[in-house]
Amino acid sequence: MYEKFGQFIGGKWQGSSDNGTYDVINPATEELLGKASKATVKDVQLALNSAKKGLEVWKKFSPWERSKIIRKISELIRNKKDVLSKWLTLEVGKPISESPGEVEAAADIFEWNSEETKRIFGETNQSRFSNTRIHVYYQPVGVVAALVPWNFPIILASRKISTALAAGCSVIVKPDVITPGCVMELVNICSEAGVPPGVINLLSGDPAKISEELIKSDIIKKISITGSTRVGKLILKQAADKVQRVTMELSGHSPFIVFDDVDLNVVTDMAISAKFRNNGQVCISPSRFYIHESKKDDFTNLMVEKTKKLKIGNGMDKNISLGPMTTKQRLEGIEKLVEKTKKEGGNVLLGGRRPKGFNKGFFYEPTIFNNIKDNFTIMKEEPFGPLVPILSFKDFDEVINRANNNDLGLCSYIYTKNLKKAYRASELMETGCVAVNTPVVAVAEAPFGGIKQTGYGREGGSMAIKDYLNIKYTHLGIE
Repeated sequence: MYEKFGQFIGGKWQGSSDNGTYDVINPATEELLGKASKATVKDVQLALNSAKKGLEVWKKFSPWERSKIIRKISELIRNKKDVLSKWLTLEVGKPISESPGEVEAAADIFEWNSEETKRIFGETNQSRFSNTRIHVYYQPVGVVAALVPWNFPIILASRKISTALAAGCSVIVKPDVITPGCVMELVNICSEAGVPPGVINLLSGDPAKISEELIKSDIIKKISITGSTRVGKLILKQAADKVQRVTMELSGHSPFIVFDDVDLNVVTDMAISAKFRNNGQVCISPSRFYIHESKKDDFTNLMVEKTKKLKIGNGMDKNISLGPMTTKQRLEGIEKLVEKTKKEGGNVLLGGRRPKGFNKGFFYEPTIFNNIKDNFTIMKEEPFGPLVPILSFKDFDEVINRANNNDLGLCSYIYTKNLKKAYRASELMETGCVAVNTPVVAVAEAPFGGIKQTGYGREGGSMAIKDYLNIKYTHLGIE
Protein backbone atom coordinates (compact mmCIF):
# COMPACT_ATOMS: atom_id res chain seq x y z
CA MET A 1 0.00 0.00 0.00
CA TYR A 2 2.93 2.31 0.58
CA GLU A 3 4.99 1.56 -2.52
CA LYS A 4 3.98 4.71 -4.38
CA PHE A 5 4.91 6.91 -1.43
CA GLY A 6 7.96 7.07 0.85
CA GLN A 7 9.72 10.27 1.89
CA PHE A 8 8.41 13.39 0.16
CA ILE A 9 11.38 15.71 -0.41
CA GLY A 10 11.87 18.38 -3.05
CA GLY A 11 8.47 17.68 -4.59
CA LYS A 12 9.14 13.96 -5.18
CA TRP A 13 8.38 10.66 -3.48
CA GLN A 14 11.47 8.59 -2.82
CA GLY A 15 12.71 5.75 -0.66
CA SER A 16 14.89 6.41 2.35
CA SER A 17 18.62 6.70 1.78
CA ASP A 18 19.18 3.18 3.11
CA ASN A 19 15.87 1.75 1.79
CA GLY A 20 14.77 1.03 5.36
CA THR A 21 11.11 0.29 6.13
CA TYR A 22 8.81 -0.44 9.07
CA ASP A 23 5.59 -2.45 9.39
CA VAL A 24 2.14 -0.84 9.52
CA ILE A 25 -0.58 -2.98 11.13
CA ASN A 26 -4.35 -3.07 10.61
CA PRO A 27 -5.78 -2.76 14.17
CA ALA A 28 -8.97 -4.64 13.25
CA THR A 29 -7.21 -7.74 11.92
CA GLU A 30 -3.64 -7.43 13.26
CA GLU A 31 -2.52 -8.14 9.69
CA LEU A 32 0.26 -6.30 7.87
CA LEU A 33 -1.03 -3.39 5.82
CA GLY A 34 2.39 -2.82 4.29
CA LYS A 35 5.90 -1.58 4.82
CA ALA A 36 6.39 2.18 4.95
CA SER A 37 9.64 4.02 4.28
CA LYS A 38 11.80 4.75 7.32
CA ALA A 39 13.76 8.00 7.18
CA THR A 40 17.45 8.27 8.07
CA VAL A 41 19.33 11.25 9.45
CA LYS A 42 20.46 11.93 5.89
CA ASP A 43 16.83 12.08 4.76
CA VAL A 44 16.03 14.58 7.52
CA GLN A 45 18.85 16.83 6.35
CA LEU A 46 17.64 16.58 2.76
CA ALA A 47 14.13 17.56 3.88
CA LEU A 48 15.45 20.51 5.90
CA ASN A 49 17.40 21.88 2.94
CA SER A 50 14.41 21.30 0.67
CA ALA A 51 12.11 23.21 3.03
CA LYS A 52 14.63 26.03 3.31
CA LYS A 53 14.62 26.45 -0.48
CA GLY A 54 10.86 26.03 -0.61
CA LEU A 55 10.40 28.86 1.88
CA GLU A 56 12.23 31.29 -0.40
CA VAL A 57 9.87 30.37 -3.22
CA TRP A 58 6.58 30.25 -1.32
CA LYS A 59 6.91 33.45 0.71
CA LYS A 60 7.18 35.35 -2.58
CA PHE A 61 3.77 34.12 -3.74
CA SER A 62 1.10 36.76 -3.27
CA PRO A 63 -1.69 35.98 -0.79
CA TRP A 64 -4.12 35.56 -3.67
CA GLU A 65 -1.83 33.07 -5.41
CA ARG A 66 -1.43 31.07 -2.21
CA SER A 67 -5.17 31.19 -1.65
CA LYS A 68 -5.97 29.62 -5.02
CA ILE A 69 -3.65 26.68 -4.42
CA ILE A 70 -4.85 26.07 -0.86
CA ARG A 71 -8.47 26.13 -2.02
CA LYS A 72 -7.58 23.66 -4.75
CA ILE A 73 -6.30 21.32 -2.04
CA SER A 74 -9.66 21.48 -0.27
CA GLU A 75 -11.44 20.62 -3.52
CA LEU A 76 -9.17 17.64 -4.19
CA ILE A 77 -9.65 16.37 -0.64
CA ARG A 78 -13.41 16.32 -1.21
CA ASN A 79 -12.95 14.62 -4.59
CA LYS A 80 -10.82 11.92 -2.96
CA LYS A 81 -12.97 11.49 0.13
CA ASP A 82 -13.45 7.76 -0.45
CA VAL A 83 -9.71 7.11 -0.80
CA LEU A 84 -8.83 9.10 2.31
CA SER A 85 -11.67 7.53 4.30
CA LYS A 86 -10.42 4.05 3.48
CA TRP A 87 -6.93 4.98 4.67
CA LEU A 88 -8.39 6.19 7.98
CA THR A 89 -10.38 3.02 8.56
CA LEU A 90 -7.49 0.70 7.67
CA GLU A 91 -4.83 2.51 9.72
CA VAL A 92 -6.76 4.07 12.62
CA GLY A 93 -9.56 1.52 12.78
CA LYS A 94 -12.44 4.01 12.91
CA PRO A 95 -15.68 2.93 11.15
CA ILE A 96 -15.94 3.66 7.43
CA SER A 97 -19.19 5.45 8.26
CA GLU A 98 -17.24 7.82 10.53
CA SER A 99 -14.10 8.41 8.44
CA PRO A 100 -15.72 10.73 5.83
CA GLY A 101 -16.51 13.17 8.61
CA GLU A 102 -12.82 13.61 9.33
CA VAL A 103 -12.06 14.05 5.63
CA GLU A 104 -14.77 16.69 5.20
CA ALA A 105 -13.47 18.52 8.27
CA ALA A 106 -9.97 18.52 6.77
CA ALA A 107 -11.32 20.01 3.54
CA ASP A 108 -13.08 22.70 5.58
CA ILE A 109 -9.80 23.56 7.29
CA PHE A 110 -7.98 24.06 3.99
CA GLU A 111 -10.91 26.08 2.63
CA TRP A 112 -10.90 28.30 5.73
CA ASN A 113 -7.18 28.97 5.52
CA SER A 114 -7.37 29.67 1.80
CA GLU A 115 -9.43 32.68 2.84
CA GLU A 116 -7.35 33.59 5.88
CA THR A 117 -4.21 34.05 3.78
CA LYS A 118 -5.87 37.08 2.15
CA ARG A 119 -6.69 38.60 5.53
CA ILE A 120 -3.28 38.99 7.16
CA PHE A 121 -3.84 42.62 8.03
CA GLY A 122 -1.11 44.97 9.23
CA GLU A 123 -1.75 48.42 10.64
CA THR A 124 -0.50 51.99 10.62
CA ASN A 125 -0.23 53.62 14.06
CA GLN A 126 -0.19 57.33 14.82
CA SER A 127 3.37 58.40 15.56
CA ARG A 128 4.23 60.81 18.35
CA PHE A 129 6.45 62.64 15.81
CA SER A 130 5.05 64.67 12.94
CA ASN A 131 7.79 63.54 10.55
CA THR A 132 7.58 59.76 11.13
CA ARG A 133 5.11 56.95 10.53
CA ILE A 134 4.70 53.66 12.37
CA HIS A 135 3.93 50.59 10.27
CA VAL A 136 3.18 47.12 11.69
CA TYR A 137 3.06 44.11 9.39
CA TYR A 138 3.46 40.35 9.39
CA GLN A 139 5.96 38.02 7.75
CA PRO A 140 6.19 34.19 7.62
CA VAL A 141 7.97 32.76 10.66
CA GLY A 142 9.97 30.35 8.48
CA VAL A 143 10.19 26.57 8.15
CA VAL A 144 7.63 24.72 10.29
CA ALA A 145 7.97 21.23 11.78
CA ALA A 146 4.49 19.68 11.96
CA LEU A 147 4.36 16.71 14.34
CA VAL A 148 1.15 14.76 13.71
CA PRO A 149 -0.37 12.06 15.98
CA TRP A 150 -2.25 8.93 14.96
CA ASN A 151 -5.79 9.43 16.24
CA PHE A 152 -6.97 12.08 13.72
CA PRO A 153 -4.07 12.12 11.26
CA ILE A 154 -5.83 13.85 8.37
CA ILE A 155 -7.53 16.60 10.39
CA LEU A 156 -4.47 17.32 12.51
CA ALA A 157 -2.07 17.33 9.58
CA SER A 158 -4.47 19.63 7.71
CA ARG A 159 -4.56 22.15 10.54
CA LYS A 160 -0.79 22.44 10.57
CA ILE A 161 -0.13 22.28 6.82
CA SER A 162 -2.90 24.65 5.75
CA THR A 163 -2.06 27.30 8.35
CA ALA A 164 1.64 27.17 7.49
CA LEU A 165 0.88 27.51 3.78
CA ALA A 166 -1.55 30.37 4.38
CA ALA A 167 1.10 32.26 6.34
CA GLY A 168 3.68 31.79 3.61
CA CYS A 169 5.75 29.18 5.48
CA SER A 170 7.19 25.94 4.19
CA VAL A 171 6.58 22.82 6.26
CA ILE A 172 8.03 19.42 7.11
CA VAL A 173 5.32 16.97 8.18
CA LYS A 174 6.09 13.99 10.40
CA PRO A 175 3.20 11.49 10.59
CA ASP A 176 3.07 8.82 13.27
CA VAL A 177 4.37 5.37 12.29
CA ILE A 178 0.89 4.01 13.05
CA THR A 179 -0.86 6.12 10.37
CA PRO A 180 1.65 7.19 7.71
CA GLY A 181 -0.53 6.43 4.69
CA CYS A 182 -3.27 8.89 5.67
CA VAL A 183 -0.81 11.78 5.76
CA MET A 184 1.11 10.60 2.69
CA GLU A 185 -2.10 10.65 0.66
CA LEU A 186 -2.86 14.15 1.96
CA VAL A 187 0.61 15.46 1.09
CA ASN A 188 0.27 13.91 -2.38
CA ILE A 189 -2.96 15.87 -2.84
CA CYS A 190 -1.17 19.08 -1.85
CA SER A 191 1.43 18.41 -4.53
CA GLU A 192 -1.26 17.69 -7.13
CA ALA A 193 -2.93 21.00 -6.27
CA GLY A 194 0.19 22.90 -7.33
CA VAL A 195 2.18 23.49 -4.16
CA PRO A 196 5.74 24.12 -5.44
CA PRO A 197 8.53 21.58 -4.76
CA GLY A 198 10.12 21.98 -1.34
CA VAL A 199 7.22 23.88 0.21
CA ILE A 200 5.75 20.68 1.70
CA ASN A 201 8.00 17.80 2.76
CA LEU A 202 7.20 14.58 4.61
CA LEU A 203 9.41 12.41 6.77
CA SER A 204 8.15 8.95 7.69
CA GLY A 205 9.80 6.89 10.40
CA ASP A 206 10.83 6.90 14.05
CA PRO A 207 8.97 9.86 15.65
CA ALA A 208 11.47 10.57 18.42
CA LYS A 209 14.55 10.45 16.19
CA ILE A 210 13.04 12.52 13.39
CA SER A 211 11.65 15.10 15.82
CA GLU A 212 14.99 15.42 17.58
CA GLU A 213 16.84 15.97 14.29
CA LEU A 214 14.32 18.56 13.14
CA ILE A 215 14.24 20.51 16.39
CA LYS A 216 18.00 20.77 16.77
CA SER A 217 18.27 22.32 13.30
CA ASP A 218 18.71 26.06 12.89
CA ILE A 219 16.41 25.84 9.84
CA ILE A 220 13.30 25.05 11.89
CA LYS A 221 11.73 28.22 13.27
CA LYS A 222 8.42 26.86 14.53
CA ILE A 223 7.10 23.56 15.87
CA SER A 224 3.46 22.53 15.95
CA ILE A 225 2.70 19.39 17.94
CA THR A 226 -0.44 17.53 18.88
CA GLY A 227 0.28 14.76 21.37
CA SER A 228 0.50 13.76 25.00
CA THR A 229 1.54 16.16 27.75
CA ARG A 230 4.56 13.95 28.46
CA VAL A 231 5.82 14.19 24.87
CA GLY A 232 4.94 17.88 24.66
CA LYS A 233 7.15 18.68 27.64
CA LEU A 234 10.07 16.83 26.03
CA ILE A 235 9.59 18.75 22.77
CA LEU A 236 9.37 22.05 24.63
CA LYS A 237 12.66 21.40 26.42
CA GLN A 238 14.38 20.63 23.12
CA ALA A 239 12.88 23.68 21.43
CA ALA A 240 14.11 25.94 24.23
CA ASP A 241 17.72 25.51 23.09
CA LYS A 242 16.88 27.17 19.76
CA VAL A 243 14.15 29.46 21.14
CA GLN A 244 11.81 28.04 18.52
CA ARG A 245 8.20 29.06 18.57
CA VAL A 246 5.92 26.21 19.65
CA THR A 247 2.20 25.54 19.35
CA MET A 248 1.11 22.63 21.54
CA GLU A 249 -2.22 20.87 21.87
CA LEU A 250 -1.64 18.12 24.40
CA SER A 251 -3.69 15.80 26.61
CA GLY A 252 -7.26 16.46 27.72
CA HIS A 253 -9.60 15.15 30.42
CA SER A 254 -12.95 16.76 29.64
CA PRO A 255 -15.72 17.11 32.22
CA PHE A 256 -19.30 16.52 31.01
CA ILE A 257 -21.68 18.36 33.34
CA VAL A 258 -25.43 17.69 33.24
CA PHE A 259 -27.72 19.92 35.31
CA ASP A 260 -31.20 18.98 36.47
CA ASP A 261 -33.25 20.87 33.86
CA VAL A 262 -32.35 18.95 30.69
CA ASP A 263 -33.99 16.45 28.36
CA LEU A 264 -31.99 13.34 29.20
CA ASN A 265 -32.89 11.58 25.98
CA VAL A 266 -31.29 14.38 23.99
CA VAL A 267 -28.29 14.76 26.30
CA THR A 268 -27.47 11.04 26.34
CA ASP A 269 -27.51 11.01 22.54
CA MET A 270 -24.98 13.87 22.62
CA ALA A 271 -22.92 12.06 25.25
CA ILE A 272 -22.69 8.92 23.12
CA SER A 273 -21.84 10.93 20.00
CA ALA A 274 -19.04 12.81 21.77
CA LYS A 275 -17.72 9.92 23.90
CA PHE A 276 -17.54 7.05 21.42
CA ARG A 277 -16.31 8.88 18.33
CA ASN A 278 -13.06 7.16 17.34
CA ASN A 279 -13.70 4.83 20.28
CA GLY A 280 -12.90 7.58 22.78
CA GLN A 281 -9.40 8.07 21.36
CA VAL A 282 -10.01 11.81 21.11
CA CYS A 283 -8.29 14.58 23.06
CA ILE A 284 -11.66 16.32 23.58
CA SER A 285 -13.56 13.13 24.42
CA PRO A 286 -15.72 13.64 27.54
CA SER A 287 -14.11 11.52 30.23
CA ARG A 288 -15.54 12.70 33.58
CA PHE A 289 -19.34 12.63 33.74
CA TYR A 290 -20.85 14.79 36.49
CA ILE A 291 -24.64 14.35 36.63
CA HIS A 292 -26.97 16.21 39.00
CA GLU A 293 -28.00 13.82 41.77
CA SER A 294 -31.69 14.04 40.80
CA LYS A 295 -30.89 12.88 37.26
CA LYS A 296 -27.96 10.52 37.78
CA ASP A 297 -29.86 7.22 37.89
CA ASP A 298 -31.96 8.05 34.84
CA PHE A 299 -28.95 9.32 32.92
CA THR A 300 -26.97 6.19 33.80
CA ASN A 301 -29.77 3.82 32.79
CA LEU A 302 -30.22 5.58 29.45
CA MET A 303 -26.48 5.54 28.75
CA VAL A 304 -26.31 1.80 29.43
CA GLU A 305 -29.40 1.10 27.33
CA LYS A 306 -28.18 3.12 24.33
CA THR A 307 -24.55 2.00 24.53
CA LYS A 308 -25.64 -1.65 24.40
CA LYS A 309 -26.95 -0.98 20.89
CA LEU A 310 -23.53 0.07 19.54
CA LYS A 311 -22.10 -2.60 17.24
CA ILE A 312 -18.42 -3.51 17.52
CA GLY A 313 -16.39 -4.82 14.59
CA ASN A 314 -14.11 -4.18 11.64
CA GLY A 315 -14.62 -0.60 10.55
CA MET A 316 -14.82 -1.60 6.88
CA ASP A 317 -18.30 -2.96 7.65
CA LYS A 318 -20.75 -0.09 7.11
CA ASN A 319 -22.98 -1.28 9.96
CA ILE A 320 -20.27 -0.92 12.60
CA SER A 321 -20.50 1.75 15.35
CA LEU A 322 -17.20 1.04 17.12
CA GLY A 323 -13.95 -0.14 15.59
CA PRO A 324 -10.91 -1.41 17.48
CA MET A 325 -8.49 0.53 19.60
CA THR A 326 -5.76 1.71 17.25
CA THR A 327 -2.83 -0.08 18.92
CA LYS A 328 -2.19 -3.07 21.15
CA GLN A 329 -0.50 -0.71 23.60
CA ARG A 330 -3.67 1.42 23.82
CA LEU A 331 -5.80 -1.69 24.34
CA GLU A 332 -3.57 -2.91 27.16
CA GLY A 333 -3.59 0.55 28.73
CA ILE A 334 -7.40 0.54 28.77
CA GLU A 335 -7.47 -2.92 30.34
CA LYS A 336 -5.10 -1.83 33.10
CA LEU A 337 -7.11 1.31 33.84
CA VAL A 338 -10.36 -0.67 34.02
CA GLU A 339 -8.84 -3.16 36.46
CA LYS A 340 -7.39 -0.36 38.56
CA THR A 341 -10.77 1.42 38.65
CA LYS A 342 -12.45 -1.78 39.83
CA LYS A 343 -9.83 -2.26 42.55
CA GLU A 344 -10.33 1.35 43.71
CA GLY A 345 -14.06 0.65 44.15
CA GLY A 346 -15.62 1.38 40.77
CA ASN A 347 -18.59 -0.72 39.69
CA VAL A 348 -18.76 -1.84 36.05
CA LEU A 349 -22.33 -1.47 34.76
CA LEU A 350 -21.52 -2.36 31.16
CA GLY A 351 -18.50 -3.71 29.31
CA GLY A 352 -15.17 -3.94 31.08
CA ARG A 353 -13.66 -6.61 28.82
CA ARG A 354 -12.65 -7.57 25.32
CA PRO A 355 -15.75 -8.57 23.35
CA LYS A 356 -16.44 -12.24 22.74
CA GLY A 357 -16.10 -13.66 19.25
CA PHE A 358 -12.97 -11.73 18.22
CA ASN A 359 -9.83 -13.80 17.80
CA LYS A 360 -7.95 -10.91 16.22
CA GLY A 361 -8.00 -7.15 16.52
CA PHE A 362 -7.57 -4.65 19.36
CA PHE A 363 -11.25 -4.57 20.35
CA TYR A 364 -12.67 -3.49 23.71
CA GLU A 365 -16.24 -3.09 24.86
CA PRO A 366 -17.54 0.40 25.72
CA THR A 367 -17.45 0.51 29.49
CA ILE A 368 -19.66 2.42 31.93
CA PHE A 369 -18.74 2.80 35.61
CA ASN A 370 -20.74 3.74 38.67
CA ASN A 371 -19.59 4.33 42.27
CA ILE A 372 -16.68 6.52 41.11
CA LYS A 373 -14.93 9.01 43.40
CA ASP A 374 -12.91 12.11 42.52
CA ASN A 375 -9.64 10.64 43.78
CA PHE A 376 -9.75 7.55 41.53
CA THR A 377 -6.99 7.19 38.95
CA ILE A 378 -9.48 7.35 36.08
CA MET A 379 -10.44 10.87 37.22
CA LYS A 380 -6.85 12.11 37.06
CA GLU A 381 -5.31 10.31 34.09
CA GLU A 382 -6.69 10.73 30.56
CA PRO A 383 -8.46 7.44 29.68
CA PHE A 384 -8.19 7.90 25.89
CA GLY A 385 -10.64 5.09 25.27
CA PRO A 386 -14.33 4.07 25.53
CA LEU A 387 -14.61 4.51 29.31
CA VAL A 388 -17.47 6.40 30.99
CA PRO A 389 -17.05 7.12 34.74
CA ILE A 390 -20.30 8.58 36.13
CA LEU A 391 -20.50 10.70 39.30
CA SER A 392 -23.19 12.86 40.91
CA PHE A 393 -23.18 16.42 42.27
CA LYS A 394 -25.51 18.55 44.37
CA ASP A 395 -25.01 22.20 43.44
CA PHE A 396 -23.42 24.54 40.90
CA ASP A 397 -20.35 25.74 42.82
CA GLU A 398 -19.49 22.21 43.89
CA VAL A 399 -19.44 20.75 40.40
CA ILE A 400 -17.49 23.65 38.91
CA ASN A 401 -14.79 23.29 41.55
CA ARG A 402 -14.60 19.53 41.12
CA ALA A 403 -14.50 19.74 37.34
CA ASN A 404 -11.69 22.32 37.43
CA ASN A 405 -9.60 20.26 39.84
CA ASN A 406 -7.37 18.82 37.12
CA ASP A 407 -4.03 19.77 35.56
CA LEU A 408 -5.45 19.48 32.04
CA GLY A 409 -7.68 22.10 30.45
CA LEU A 410 -8.66 21.40 26.85
CA CYS A 411 -12.43 21.08 26.70
CA SER A 412 -15.56 20.92 28.86
CA TYR A 413 -19.21 20.14 28.17
CA ILE A 414 -22.16 21.89 29.85
CA TYR A 415 -25.85 20.88 29.56
CA THR A 416 -28.63 23.08 30.93
CA LYS A 417 -31.69 24.97 29.68
CA ASN A 418 -30.95 27.84 32.07
CA LEU A 419 -29.20 30.60 30.12
CA LYS A 420 -27.68 32.25 33.19
CA LYS A 421 -26.30 28.94 34.41
CA ALA A 422 -24.90 28.15 30.96
CA TYR A 423 -23.07 31.48 30.73
CA ARG A 424 -21.71 31.29 34.28
CA ALA A 425 -20.49 27.74 33.85
CA SER A 426 -18.82 28.39 30.50
CA GLU A 427 -17.02 31.43 31.92
CA LEU A 428 -15.83 29.56 35.01
CA MET A 429 -14.57 26.40 33.30
CA GLU A 430 -10.76 26.28 33.19
CA THR A 431 -10.57 24.95 29.65
CA GLY A 432 -9.69 26.42 26.28
CA CYS A 433 -12.94 25.19 24.69
CA VAL A 434 -16.44 24.85 26.12
CA ALA A 435 -19.39 23.10 24.46
CA VAL A 436 -22.79 24.18 25.78
CA ASN A 437 -25.76 22.01 24.77
CA THR A 438 -23.88 20.56 21.81
CA PRO A 439 -21.41 17.69 21.31
CA VAL A 440 -19.52 19.60 18.60
CA VAL A 441 -16.30 21.42 19.49
CA ALA A 442 -13.66 21.37 16.76
CA VAL A 443 -14.68 23.41 13.70
CA ALA A 444 -12.48 25.21 11.19
CA GLU A 445 -13.79 28.67 12.02
CA ALA A 446 -13.12 28.53 15.78
CA PRO A 447 -9.83 28.71 17.75
CA PHE A 448 -9.04 25.25 19.14
CA GLY A 449 -6.60 24.61 21.98
CA GLY A 450 -6.19 24.36 25.71
CA ILE A 451 -4.74 25.87 28.87
CA LYS A 452 -2.88 24.53 31.91
CA GLN A 453 -0.80 21.45 30.97
CA THR A 454 -2.80 20.97 27.79
CA GLY A 455 -0.48 23.45 26.12
CA TYR A 456 -0.83 26.81 24.40
CA GLY A 457 -1.45 28.36 21.04
CA ARG A 458 -4.53 27.82 18.88
CA GLU A 459 -5.40 25.96 15.70
CA GLY A 460 -8.38 27.08 13.63
CA GLY A 461 -10.22 30.37 13.50
CA SER A 462 -8.64 33.71 12.65
CA MET A 463 -6.16 33.58 15.54
CA ALA A 464 -4.23 30.47 14.49
CA ILE A 465 -2.37 32.05 11.59
CA LYS A 466 -0.74 34.61 13.91
CA ASP A 467 1.31 31.79 15.47
CA TYR A 468 2.93 31.24 12.06
CA LEU A 469 3.84 34.90 11.53
CA ASN A 470 6.47 37.27 12.86
CA ILE A 471 5.38 40.78 13.77
CA LYS A 472 7.56 43.52 12.27
CA TYR A 473 7.40 47.19 13.20
CA THR A 474 8.96 49.88 11.04
CA HIS A 475 9.48 53.46 12.22
CA LEU A 476 9.65 55.45 9.00
CA GLY A 477 11.01 58.96 8.78
CA ILE A 478 9.48 60.93 5.89
CA GLU A 479 11.57 64.12 6.04
